[in-house]
Amino acid sequence: MNRVAVVTGTSSGMGLHAAVALAKAGCTVVATVRSKERAVALEEAAAGADVTLDIRELDVTDHAANARFVDEVVADHGSIDVLVNNAGRGCVGTAETLPMETVREQMETNYFSVVALTQAVLPHMREARRGTIVTVTSVGGVVGQPFADAYCAAKFAVEGFMQSLSTVAAHVGVRVSVIEPAAVATQFVDNVEKIDGGPYQEQLDAYLARTAGAFANAQSAESAGEAIAGAALADEYRFRWQTSDAAATFTGVSLGDLDGSRVLGMTTPWTQA
Repeated sequence: MNRVAVVTGTSSGMGLHAAVALAKAGCTVVATVRSKERAVALEEAAAGADVTLDIRELDVTDHAANARFVDEVVADHGSIDVLVNNAGRGCVGTAETLPMETVREQMETNYFSVVALTQAVLPHMREARRGTIVTVTSVGGVVGQPFADAYCAAKFAVEGFMQSLSTVAAHVGVRVSVIEPAAVATQFVDNVEKIDGGPYQEQLDAYLARTAGAFANAQSAESAGEAIAGAALADEYRFRWQTSDAAATFTGVSLGDLDGSRVLGMTTPWTQA
């Protein structure tokens, strides 16, 4: 069966490669970008892979636009069988120095927009009695990390939402999963909003130095994108997927950490100069 897959946030990185991988697997792929001007790399990747993508503009934080977009895709292609919520935004900053506007922006992009788009596709999937929703979260949706207060909060929130939804959606034939990358070599890091460390600048500098080392050995965006596509099309159902062995090891520290000591023991040295 030809599946219609929607992938958000495809102008670069994991989203770009996930869209191409899904198209190579035989899906009709609707790939969203905030503006067509940002689609050059996506168009080149599709041409290089000899696949065709339906590239559309979508600001995922515009909830009314999300609803219109879903209706238009269903009208044009007949269904949405796979939704990959990939669009996201990063932020580095700790509670005392974070403007509330930044916290709200993190929740809007990484949580509320995902909820809105998921709500928009669910009626169509429910009526069809089939569908797959995969949300790209992060190892930061399982492990709280220094200076990622707002980012991790949004990713924790979306994981909780999806895990709660998963058993209800299953009753109407819809699979709901999350997929958790660790460090991935993308432009995401370059685009992360960085808040001044203020009285915590020394700790922030130590954290950024540690993070630079981690990203020096990051998973490739192509590999992560292929993992996302694989999770979306897998015959096996799992709620939680990781894109690499490193991500699986990292999330495992938290998932078995009943008193929180393992995570704190791992992350505390990251802020020591």
